[in-house]
Amino acid sequence: MPRDLVRRAARRLRRALTAGGTAPADPTPPPVVGYVVAGADGAHPASAHVRVVRRTEHLAASGTATVRQVDAGAFVDGAADTDVDVVLVQRDVLPRASVAPFLDAARGRGVRVVAEVDDDFFTDSGRQRLARAEYDPDRLASIDALVRGADVVVVSTEELAEVVRPLARDTVVVRNALDPSLWTPGEPAATDDLPADEHRVLYMGTLTHAADLELLRDVFTDLVASDGLPIRLEVIGVAEGDADWYRRVEVPDGHYPAFARWLVDHRQRWRAGVAPLRDEVFNRAKSDLKAVEYVALGLPAVVSDRPSYAEAAAHGVVAVPDDPAAWRTAVVAAVDRGSADPGAAAWVAHERMIGADGDAWGRVLLG
Repeated sequence: MPRDLVRRAARRLRRALTAGGTAPADPTPPPVVGYVVAGADGAHPASAHVRVVRRTEHLAASGTATVRQVDAGAFVDGAADTDVDVVLVQRDVLPRASVAPFLDAARGRGVRVVAEVDDDFFTDSGRQRLARAEYDPDRLASIDALVRGADVVVVSTEELAEVVRPLARDTVVVRNALDPSLWTPGEPAATDDLPADEHRVLYMGTLTHAADLELLRDVFTDLVASDGLPIRLEVIGVAEGDADWYRRVEVPDGHYPAFARWLVDHRQRWRAGVAPLRDEVFNRAKSDLKAVEYVALGLPAVVSDRPSYAEAAAHGVVAVPDDPAAWRTAVVAAVDRGSADPGAAAWVAHERMIGADGDAWGRVLLG
């Protein structure tokens, strides 16, 4: 029997004996999955929640595995609470100097390492885009070292997989999915901020999308709906200040679960959602998460006609070429409609919620 399998069997036996008794009550206790992400105690960046935390919580709730967050330093030191069968590490959470010791510790204990990346951190175009969003070279170097050393790398799109495959031992695509416990709408919150004198359109994202936002300047400047009311773009994240053609929306303090619930509760604030993407190498690896989120909010989504949104477009999301006039027409039509396309809504509900993919994430981790 391979040495790593012997070690895993020994760990499982030791856990069972420690739990109480001289013989294991269950000869095959569920495997233990550790994950290393930024933050702790539920306070994590949105990407950690979407790609790792929410999925592993569902994995634990299914009884398929025991799941725990692992401190990277404690893992290297071999602390008792880091005794796991597989460990998932998200992108740049390990400092560059810590990657090699972490990988060495995993190999020495027969622990599989799964790396997760959800952006193009590797091409020149991607690195330049991220540098503008204040990613320093050490962060990019840590991701590169992790991807090269991991047993398997999980990515969110096939386009990103094509970038990663030359670097990684094994690459698996698992599409982004939403946690139904957060994104299933109930009754909207009572609010007094529903406008009577304008229609609002939502664009949300990180600061890496500041250049994409500029695509919308000529779209929303003096844009008017069919009923004569102005259409106002509202931005969450993306930019650091207001402009005369859009306004920033400040959301209540709180981490991703609270933010998602706030969006769901206040979804009536907007008539549509938009997701522009410049035609750049970095953007070709982007996922369709924004379109999925807008549809989950019940909003019609208007997106750039890019490979990222090809599947969404096939299910009723409106994909538009790089032409301001075409965008203006599409946004006005979306505002007039005011609700998500039924086909798009069914696609998100049945295919893009965690668990709808038969737990592909779990299969990668436990494979």
